[in-house]
Amino acid sequence: MPPQRVLIVDDEPDIRELLDITLSRMGLETLSAATLGEARTLVIESSPDLCLTDMKLPDGNGINLVEFIQQEHAHIPVAMITAHGSVETAITALKAGAFDFISKPIELEVLRKLVSNALQLGESDNRQHTDTGQDLIGETAAVRTLRKQIGKLARSQAPVHIRGESGSGKEVVARLIHSNGPRSGNNFVAVNCGAIPPDLMESELFGHRKGSFTGATSDKPGLFQVAAGGTLFLDEVADLPLPMQVKLLRAIQEKVIRPVGASEEQATDVRILSATHKDLAAEVEAGRFRNDLYYRINVIDLHVPSLRERMADLPALARHLLQKIASAHGASNIRLDASAIEALKGYSFPGNIRELENILERSMALAEDDVITADDLQFSQMSPRSPTARTRKSDRDGSLSWSVEEAYGDLEGYLEDIEKQILSSALEESRWNKTATAKLLGISFRSLRYRLKKLGLDD
Repeated sequence: MPPQRVLIVDDEPDIRELLDITLSRMGLETLSAATLGEARTLVIESSPDLCLTDMKLPDGNGINLVEFIQQEHAHIPVAMITAHGSVETAITALKAGAFDFISKPIELEVLRKLVSNALQLGESDNRQHTDTGQDLIGETAAVRTLRKQIGKLARSQAPVHIRGESGSGKEVVARLIHSNGPRSGNNFVAVNCGAIPPDLMESELFGHRKGSFTGATSDKPGLFQVAAGGTLFLDEVADLPLPMQVKLLRAIQEKVIRPVGASEEQATDVRILSATHKDLAAEVEAGRFRNDLYYRINVIDLHVPSLRERMADLPALARHLLQKIASAHGASNIRLDASAIEALKGYSFPGNIRELENILERSMALAEDDVITADDLQFSQMSPRSPTARTRKSDRDGSLSWSVEEAYGDLEGYLEDIEKQILSSALEESRWNKTATAKLLGISFRSLRYRLKKLGLDD
């Protein structure tokens, strides 16, 4: 195999020489250009495997070269060399289609990692990628557009902010971007920013040193370290406290982190993907989210459609999800009949795909045989604007301690508590005879067994 070729574009001979020496030691062949015109000619004639370009050139700028390569030679990744601290230039380059950027003065270890990641793009193009069709079921225009965007974004290192309603599949999209890119051989680490207590957040993200605080009995790597060489997915990023937003901004911008209790910073190599169901621009306007962090993580904005926006995909999506659920429970022959499909089409799915999956899982347990009908489907009967429905349920059983506000915050947990109360009472009344319990409740034995297992009452 001939060595891979890297085109170096810079009008400073010293920079070209430094890059040439470094890349040659990596076993790479180099080509050099001092102007935009020379670079365009070499791209056309030599089709390099990677292009490293400075921003300022005598006859134009690096952005012009990025745009030219994107239009005419999109298979060639381009990395931009920017002035130190020039965040705006870096973001402009990434938006134009640059693979990544590196700041002057160039740190050789950072350069080697960037070049290695970029050259893996060609190798990953020849490998079998994750088929996005297996995870993004459907052929509506919205899904086809999303599939195309995922393929394009997988070839970049630009931070991507994924917008979409809760349950619409934002993490699935993030995983596909990772698995179809050059970082796929390393970890994909997902963290829900709203689920970490504020006082533990810095330690969780950046790690800590032994003795740095009470309870820190040993060194612990943070999620940035766990995701090294891979992708860190920050879900519900709008829930980050403002002090933590400052530290995250530095980690992304400078590509360094400092573990709690450490005296020195350490370089970090992760791709940042983020998501939220909130309107980040509105959060910035309200002062709850930093404008500079928003600007940094929102380099590329990606919208995941709600299920309501792609209802034509529902039949195929429902059958796919049911097959997955059934396989997990060893019931591969179960299917949806026409009445069930029609009933699903008539529902608005405020909880999106996650709610559809929950409905199907419950319906499979309720079905008397291997065919799920409309009668087996259980849709939410409580509108989000009807707290009285929750209050009445709570009032029926004095042992339930949920408040209306708590039910709003965790509807699934609220409903599970009610179900546990009913099942426990029925089991006691039937002296723990499960056949008699199922008959008392008017459900199938299979449905009872499923519910007991799900709620941890099957011991």
